[in-house]
Amino acid sequence: MAKVIGLGGIFFKARDPGALADWYAQHLGLGVEEWGGVRFDDDPAHPGYTIWSPFAADTKYFAPSTQPYMINFRVDDLDGLFAQLQEAGVTMDDQIEDSEYGRFLRIMDPEGTRIELWQPPS
Repeated sequence: MAKVIGLGGIFFKARDPGALADWYAQHLGLGVEEWGGVRFDDDPAHPGYTIWSPFAADTKYFAPSTQPYMINFRVDDLDGLFAQLQEAGVTMDDQIEDSEYGRFLRIMDPEGTRIELWQPPS
C-alpha cells in the first residue's frame, strides 16, 4: 500500500508573512531563508525535508480550501496513492504535477483542508 512517510511541510496564511518570519527567526531561532520560509533537513534514510512557510493572507494557493493552512505530506509512491485515492472517491486534482522539486498531488480532506502529497525526487 502506498502511504505517507513523513511531514513535508506546513503552510499557513499570515497577515504579514515577512514580519512573522522575522519574529520566528528572532525569538525561536528559525533560519528563515531568502524565499521566506525554513527548510528542515530530515532523516537521510528518507528523501526529502520539511518546510515551514507563511503565505500572504490572500493567497489562492490553498484554493479551493478556505482553511488558513495547508499540510504537505511526503509519500513513498505517488502513482500508487493516486490510484488508491481515486478508487476511494477522494476529491483531488485530475493529475499529478511533476516539477524540479518532485511530484505533487493535491487532495481535499472531508473538512475541506487542502492536502499536498509530495514524492521528492530520487
